Amino acid sequence: MENKRKIGTTYENRAAAYLQEQGFVIVEQNFFCRNGEIDIIAKDGTYLVFIEVKYRRDHTCGSPLEAVNAKKQKRICRTAFYYCSIHGYGDWTPCRFDVIAVEGDGTIVHIKNAFEFKM
Repeated sequence: MENKRKIGTTYENRAAAYLQEQGFVIVEQNFFCRNGEIDIIAKDGTYLVFIEVKYRRDHTCGSPLEAVNAKKQKRICRTAFYYCSIHGYGDWTPCRFDVIAVEGDGTIVHIKNAFEFKM
């Protein structure tokens, strides 16, 4: 069985390719800091978009979208706040939080503005 990091990278790359097909510009992938990780950071028009990618082979552990719970959302928001501060993005920068779910059959579900910023 492949390790989870390798599987995750495969589906994050598939999600990034999907986003590029939709007109997004990928700024960074796998941004890490002590607060957490953001899978993909992209530009969609004027928006700086922080994207969480979730893959599930099947629904025995729930849907991929259910995995982005309130605790995970807070971690993503704190990481996004840190990213913006170290890269010079201010309060004037419109930001959005999207989730991409990749199902076992390869279906991609993209939820734009999946949750609001919360600290």
